[in-house]
Amino acid sequence: MASLMRTAARLHPTLTRTTIRPLRRSMASATTPKKATAAAAMQQPSHFDASEHPFFPDEPHCPIIRTAIPGPESKKAIAHLDKVFDTRSLNMMANYQNSFGNYLADLDGNVLLDVYAQIASIPVGYSNPSLLLAATSPDMASAMVNRPALGNFPQHDWAKILETGILRVAPKGMDQVFTAQAGSDANELAYKAAFMWRRGQERGGAEVAFTEQEMASAMNNQGPGAPDLSIMSFKSGFHGRLFASLSTTRSKPIHKLDIPAFDWPQASFPALKYPLEAHAEENAAEEQRCLDEAEKLMTTFHSPVAAIVIEPVQSEGGDNHASPAFFKGLRAITRKHNILMIVDEVQTGVGATGKFWAHEHWNMQDPPDMVTFSKKAQTAGYYFGNPELRPNKPYRQFNTWMGDPARAILFRAIIQEIERLDLVRNTAETGDYLYNGLESLAQKYPKEIQNLRGKGQGTFIAWDSPRRDEVLRKAKGEGINIGGSGERAVRLRPMLIFQKRHADIFMEGIEKVFQS
Repeated sequence: MASLMRTAARLHPTLTRTTIRPLRRSMASATTPKKATAAAAMQQPSHFDASEHPFFPDEPHCPIIRTAIPGPESKKAIAHLDKVFDTRSLNMMANYQNSFGNYLADLDGNVLLDVYAQIASIPVGYSNPSLLLAATSPDMASAMVNRPALGNFPQHDWAKILETGILRVAPKGMDQVFTAQAGSDANELAYKAAFMWRRGQERGGAEVAFTEQEMASAMNNQGPGAPDLSIMSFKSGFHGRLFASLSTTRSKPIHKLDIPAFDWPQASFPALKYPLEAHAEENAAEEQRCLDEAEKLMTTFHSPVAAIVIEPVQSEGGDNHASPAFFKGLRAITRKHNILMIVDEVQTGVGATGKFWAHEHWNMQDPPDMVTFSKKAQTAGYYFGNPELRPNKPYRQFNTWMGDPARAILFRAIIQEIERLDLVRNTAETGDYLYNGLESLAQKYPKEIQNLRGKGQGTFIAWDSPRRDEVLRKAKGEGINIGGSGERAVRLRPMLIFQKRHADIFMEGIEKVFQS
C-alpha cells in the first residue's frame, strides 16, 4: 500500500489520516495469506511483464484461496443476512474493505481475481485512491448530507458538475442530459421522452396546447390523453425491471412472469454464426432478414412505434453481437419512418468495448436520438441532442431526486481516472491480447469454448459453454470470479484497469477448470 499512501498524501494530505490508514490495515490482512500460499501470492509470477506498468502495484500478484467458497465465516454472514434480506440470488459474500484493484475479497481470507466486476459496474478498481479522494471531498460531503431535489432546488454548481463530468464524455451529437437513478429508470425516462416528442409532432408542435379531452382522458388511462403508442425492442434484449422497461426486456421469463405488460412489438436480433469471417454471407443474410422484419413491425404494428431501443451487445440475453452495418441499417429505417432510436449503453458504455461508447464502433454519421447509461458511470440517465426531446411543460419528466450530485461527482472522478491512465486504450489492447489467448484455448478445448465472440470489442468477450454453471462454480475454486449470461454464455466483464498480467492469470485459471 506504500504507493497508495504516497499518492493520497500528495493529492490530499488529510485523506491519509482519515481514510487510507484503515484501508492499509484492512488490505494488509486481506493480502497476507496462509503459510502454504504466502510464497505463491507474494513472489513475482511467471507471467509478470516488466514492461507493463501496473495501475495498482500493491494489489496481490495472484488470487489467494484459503477455504472453499463460501467458507465458514461467509456462511455465518449469509445465514445472518438471510433473516432480513433475500439471499437466494447471492453469488458470494464480499468484504469490500479488503478488496483492492482487480481483486475481490471475502470474509474467509479468499481473494479472487474479479472479471465480473459487480455485473460490469466497477470501472477503475476496488478502493481506488482517486475515488477515495473524491468521496472525502467537501463537495461530496455536501452533496450527500444535503441531497437536493434537483428539479426544484438544484445546487448552485449543478451545471458545472454536469459540464465537467457527465457532459464531457457525451456521445457524438449529444449535448444535453437528463439524470436518473438507475439503468431501468434511465430507459423509462427515455421512453417517456419519445412518447412526448411523438405526440407533440402529431399535435402540430410543442407549443400547441393540450385539449380538455386529452387532459380528462389521461386521468382515466384512455386516449387521446393516454395514446396508443409503443416502444419496439428486440428478442433477447434486456432493458430493466421497472414496468415500461420490463415490457421491452425479452431475455428471460423469470424477469417478467406475473407482471402486467404493455403489448409492444419485438423484432428478431441477428443470430450470427462464429467465427464471423467464416460465415460472412450467411450473417449478412440473417441481418438483412432482421432489418426487413424490424421495418415491417415499425410500419404495421397495431400500436404505432414511437421509438426503438437496442443494446450494442445484448448482454443479459447471452452476449449477442451484430455488425455495424446492421445498426446503420436500423438508423436509416428509423429516419425513414420518423421513429426515434434509443441506444441502451447501460452495460456496454464507459470504455468496456475499447471505445468510450460501444456505438462508436459503428462509425455512424447520423447518431442515435438518445443514449442511456448507468453501471460503470456510477450514475444514470440519458443523453440527447435534440432540444425537442425536452418536455414542453415542467413536471412532465420529474421526480424528487432527478439524479444524484454525489454520484455525478463520483463519475467525474472516474472520467478523470480513465483519462489519466488512458484506460480506454488499455482496455482495447488488453482485450485483443485476451481474445487471442482465448482463441488458442478454444483450439485446445473446442468442447469447452464454443462461439467465442467479442473480437475487437475490448474485454467485452464471451463464449458458449455446454456446462456453463459448473465452469462458473469451479472458477471460484481457482480464484476467479466470473459471470454468465443467457442460457449458456460465459461473459467477461473485467474492470478497465484489467491488464495483460491479469489476462494471463485468468487464462491459467480457466484452463485448470477445463482440465478438471
